[in-house]
Amino acid sequence: MSAKRLLAFATHVLLLAFLTAGHAFAIGEDEFLDPHVAFKYTATADPTKVTIEWQAAKGYYLYQKRMGLSSATPGVTVGDSVYPAGEIHKDEFFGEQTVFRNSFKVTAPLSGAKAGDTVALKIKWKGCADAGLCYPPTTWDANVKVAAAATTTATPSKADEAFGKNKATPAVAGEDEFLPVDEAFALTADAKSRNEVALDWRIADGYYLYKERIKLEPADSSTVGSLSLPKGEPHHDDYFGEQEVYHQSLDGTFSVPNGAKNVTFKVTYQGCAEAGLCYPPQTRQLTVSLENAPAATAAGAASSSSATSGYVSEQDSLADLIKHGNLAWVLLVFFGIGLGLAFTPCVFPMVPILSGIIAGSGENVSTRRSFLLSLSYVLGMSFTYTSAGIIAALVGGGLNLQAMFNTPWVLVVFALMFVALAASMFGFYTIQMPSFIQTRLTDSSNNQRAGTYIGVAVMGLLSALIVSACAAPALVAALATIAQTGDVLRGGSALFSMSLGMGVPLLLVGTSLGTLLPRAGAWMDMVKNLFGVAFIGVATWMISRIAPGWLSMLGWAVTALLAAWFLWRGISKPTTGRTIARALGVVAAAYGAVLVVGAALGSSNPLAPIPQLAAREAKLPFKRFKTLAELQAEVAAASKAGKPVMVDFYADWCISCLEMEHKSFSEPEVQKALENVVLLQADVTANDDEDKKLYVHFQIPGPPTIAFYGPDGQERRNFRVVGFMKAAEFAAVVRQAVAPATSTAQ
Repeated sequence: MSAKRLLAFATHVLLLAFLTAGHAFAIGEDEFLDPHVAFKYTATADPTKVTIEWQAAKGYYLYQKRMGLSSATPGVTVGDSVYPAGEIHKDEFFGEQTVFRNSFKVTAPLSGAKAGDTVALKIKWKGCADAGLCYPPTTWDANVKVAAAATTTATPSKADEAFGKNKATPAVAGEDEFLPVDEAFALTADAKSRNEVALDWRIADGYYLYKERIKLEPADSSTVGSLSLPKGEPHHDDYFGEQEVYHQSLDGTFSVPNGAKNVTFKVTYQGCAEAGLCYPPQTRQLTVSLENAPAATAAGAASSSSATSGYVSEQDSLADLIKHGNLAWVLLVFFGIGLGLAFTPCVFPMVPILSGIIAGSGENVSTRRSFLLSLSYVLGMSFTYTSAGIIAALVGGGLNLQAMFNTPWVLVVFALMFVALAASMFGFYTIQMPSFIQTRLTDSSNNQRAGTYIGVAVMGLLSALIVSACAAPALVAALATIAQTGDVLRGGSALFSMSLGMGVPLLLVGTSLGTLLPRAGAWMDMVKNLFGVAFIGVATWMISRIAPGWLSMLGWAVTALLAAWFLWRGISKPTTGRTIARALGVVAAAYGAVLVVGAALGSSNPLAPIPQLAAREAKLPFKRFKTLAELQAEVAAASKAGKPVMVDFYADWCISCLEMEHKSFSEPEVQKALENVVLLQADVTANDDEDKKLYVHFQIPGPPTIAFYGPDGQERRNFRVVGFMKAAEFAAVVRQAVAPATSTAQ
């Protein structure tokens, strides 16, 4: 099978796997009615009441406890709704419920409006189809013009008496007259989308819930995000002091892993009656099915941010572009972003890898051949980034391919592979190995020298997995789009276009080598040897992620001394070129010697080998945590003290993390902006189960990611920082993200 057919086959398999797994409705989604068709309504009003006449389609019904009516017009108030007698429905999840079918009428008292006014209403509902589909809790907006009052409204109409009233009885003195806790605080849970669950409390009149007493935790092996709650009403409590409480109703949301079929969790809450009774804390274990939930929307993804402002993060802006922008413009923008990423430290190691492969072609190298080899390498790299990104987004659950391929054994294996390739560039194999291993190494090396396009594409594929692109807003935007909407075409196309942009400098460098490289002779031998040295440098760069500092320094010293050796002896005839090469060799030898001294002095930075001479950086005083529970405890403690929090995700193998540490965190303007901020850091180098739970909780692909919590203990998600950000820009983001709650909407 040709490489072209193999690539097409792999693409078709990936798309087919998504299409068969992405929409798991028990019954065809198209067989159910649109909610506006399944549940029609007509709203009318006079100065004393609002009337909603509902018409549920045959086979559909509405839950009484999930219905609500409120005013969105300042100064206008809608009272408690009056419902007709419904039918009792045995619900698998909620027990016995009162539901309404066919035609029915709901009324509610209205105050603050006069005839001729237009009142904005919020109509809340949740309904299901008998065939098995339940719609998520929904709120519709409606505008109703207030008509002149009827002359007979002073006394209840027979119709109103027939409908009856289903209103919670206010609490009065005497404990026997208080409502049972499940009636005072009726809790239900539903899947708002495939990765978000909504909790809803219907709170009876005269009762309230404490915000600080509401806790969410996973049950069994389920993983859940933090519970996002709205701002409550201020309340002075004789026992707990100043508190936030909720009356009438409360809606909260939390995130769940992508791809999960259901989630089981525990909710703890506590409330009181205004007449004097406080209930003990209640804990409920609930299970919510996610299989039939709709895909997440952009609005739903943004709702978990507790504070929003005019600021929109780069990744959110790019995600919106992917979802709604012209596809050609999306591809162009992401190509340009990839071009910019090509000049980051994460991509630099690919230059010597590709250059060494082309130089290994020896006399066979030409401009055309160099271009085709470079194109094969770039396409292999692009295919890897795209397919790995799609898989990671669809699978979710903490899958971090970057971390998986930066484990010690993988890095050691690939470092040894580059050492073997370097040996082939030096022209010999002197290591004593079993013959069958040496034969395979030699064959592999010869294939690379022969420059087979499939072999070079495979090298591009492997390089992408090991070198790996820095986490960047564009990458996060594409992954979020695929995970939330399931749109593999737009998200995958953006990833592929970004990868091609990253490959443009590689194409230019690789193609130019076809013209610049000498065809044969001493110069060509020296060039090949120097590219072998570059392979040793790549191997050292990989090992330095897991090796102690002194060993990493010695590795760079060996690289420099090898370069000095080949530069000194590369050209035998006395020419200007030899003089220049030997001068460079002396410099390389001196640098290698300094690196050895630096290793002995305890340095781990090859760019500042003598620690006593290096400028000392002022480091941020991060407090490290490991588990999600530890993070929540730290955020709660900071919130109690009225302080904001910054959470930094760090890993030893993350190059952008080190950039942030040395180029941004150390700058005075950043440190000044963070003076009164609690600094927390998650070291996710190990990529273990606890680290994966953090990835799922924050819905991120990996480090570097920086999250901010306000003094209210809620994450301000729109201020998340992904990838490296320059000090001045980062300081500006910090100042907005940690501003008092009054400057941001709640």
